[in-house]
Amino acid sequence: MSKRAIPSAEERAAFQQAMADVERLEWDRVHHEPPLPPAIPRQHLHDEAAALDESLHGPVLIDLYLEGGDEAAWRRDSLPKAWLRDLRRGRWVTQEKLDLHGLNRDQARTAVLTFLAECRQHGYRCVRIVHGKGLSSPGREPVLKKLVLGWLSQRQEVLAFCQARAAEGGAGAVVVLLAA
Repeated sequence: MSKRAIPSAEERAAFQQAMADVERLEWDRVHHEPPLPPAIPRQHLHDEAAALDESLHGPVLIDLYLEGGDEAAWRRDSLPKAWLRDLRRGRWVTQEKLDLHGLNRDQARTAVLTFLAECRQHGYRCVRIVHGKGLSSPGREPVLKKLVLGWLSQRQEVLAFCQARAAEGGAGAVVVLLAA
């Protein structure tokens, strides 16, 4: 960039002479910009529409398919009932385990999804997820248990799951049967 040259006395005089008959315009108007329209929370509206769509057309709530009282058990409609019975009785060998103790819900969801993907890669068919009994949760309610069961019922690779036997964690764990 070049520096601006300071006008000489002659140049200033020539400018003043050229501007001698110029009259200053008086502008008595004030231009007001119209107010901006309110922001449209498009992402929020999109999220709400997606949640509504999922609630109407998404997978049916797991609570409708849970068998028994408090014991969690679920299977796909295409799966024979005998497979769920065999899973409950421990006839499937648990090949891998995931422990969610100490994780919050976001960390637990990520851990479950990563775990399921790794199990699919290794060809595991039966796995166990320990979600805990919720004894240290507020109100001593098993928060992760309900979340994990919901997440599992929405995954295509999950064929069935049931509460683990007492020796494997009982009400604090779930045994999952994965697609081949």
